[in-house]
Amino acid sequence: MSNSIHKLLVANRGEIAVRIIRAAQALGIPTVAACSEADAQSLPARLADEVRIIGPARADKSYLNAEALLQAARDSGANAIHPGYGFLSENAAFAQAVVEAGLIFVGPGADTIRRMGDKAEARRTARAAGVPVVPGSPGELDDLASALACAETVGYPLLIKASAGGGGRGIRIAHDAAELSREFPLAQREAQAAFGSDAVYLERFIRQARHIEVQILGDGQHAVHLFERECSLQRRRQKVFEEAPSPVLTAEQRQALCESAVRLARDIGYRGAGTLEYLFDSHSGEFFFIEMNTRIQVEHPISEMITGIDLVQWMLRIAGGESLSLRQDDIHIQGAALEMRINAEDPARNFFPSPGLVEELVWPQGEGIRVESHLFEGYRVPAYYDSLLAKLVVHGGDRAEAFARAEAALDATRLTGMATTIALHRLLLADPAVRDGQFDTGTLEPWLAERAALLAPAAPEA
Repeated sequence: MSNSIHKLLVANRGEIAVRIIRAAQALGIPTVAACSEADAQSLPARLADEVRIIGPARADKSYLNAEALLQAARDSGANAIHPGYGFLSENAAFAQAVVEAGLIFVGPGADTIRRMGDKAEARRTARAAGVPVVPGSPGELDDLASALACAETVGYPLLIKASAGGGGRGIRIAHDAAELSREFPLAQREAQAAFGSDAVYLERFIRQARHIEVQILGDGQHAVHLFERECSLQRRRQKVFEEAPSPVLTAEQRQALCESAVRLARDIGYRGAGTLEYLFDSHSGEFFFIEMNTRIQVEHPISEMITGIDLVQWMLRIAGGESLSLRQDDIHIQGAALEMRINAEDPARNFFPSPGLVEELVWPQGEGIRVESHLFEGYRVPAYYDSLLAKLVVHGGDRAEAFARAEAALDATRLTGMATTIALHRLLLADPAVRDGQFDTGTLEPWLAERAALLAPAAPEA
């Protein structure tokens, strides 16, 4: 293919680095794995055409070291950098530094990242595009007096959210004025410590809300959606189990939701893959924009499975100057897909991290099964990074078939040497409420508390 990317530096690790490398290989683009010392023998390092060590194991000395990544690109002759997710993927200063170094940043421009990464500014942008947002403060609030005045208009309960926050972090709940008075300064201090900014805003807390997000692709002029993902099963606001499409939307609701996402993407001239996150009120049928992720998402494979479109390849093609040839009328929902995140965590011990040596590893195979992972037998999972080991993704002709395939896929999986969340997914798949799609963002945590004993590992077979 004709693409101005002639060599790609992958500025990430783990399963997403593997995913990016394989997408680049499919397009004939040579790859460079930027690896910390702890990842020098990792699967991304084995798969890439070239490896550059960018620093010690600690992320702040390696994957978060912008200058080390830029130097690795210069030294290897790479002319493009894909940031994956996490680390520097939504860092506007890094995106700008990449471009100023004469390289291609695989993602939207720094201005877009900055604009949509500021949650209060993103809300203003959405409102201007005619996209509904959760009632709340018009922007950031500087002091408690302003917050109390705003709360009188919006009503309780309220969420106090860090403008620079993300991933479910930097959020507190206030049920009345006394609680807001207590929590507001704490939220400001937390935001400053975690994100380098004490800017916060208020948002109405919607009880029994569902978390539904829309996947979009844009080339700066044209944008399309790849329908929605249901991400309501969360623990501590971190997603555990996702599916596409959502089991609760009507055709009319789906169309309105997805069209609003495309409208906002076009309004801001979005380039690359992005995700717009919404809260959906099942009782009223209303949906509200909450934020945009200006990067590829962990759960992107389920959108690929129901549409047949490779998002990572399209990211590379668009970054290389290609126009988006996809048209909305050509994109259809094909069946249903589920994603189960397999983490090195012990569900029986409050999800305590469980890194270790991969002793036995057998992944399921067959129709409608896809595994995204960086594991291999003999690999020692380092303790320095995120606990995600793999994403087990299944696709079926309908939701019932997807669930049946997911159960069979889990039964065929063998991963020993550490505690994992596989047992959790078996329980989720068997739960009648989950199978019926009857859950919201507040469902999983009490569900886990009730089933703690069932999550303990089974005794080894004789």
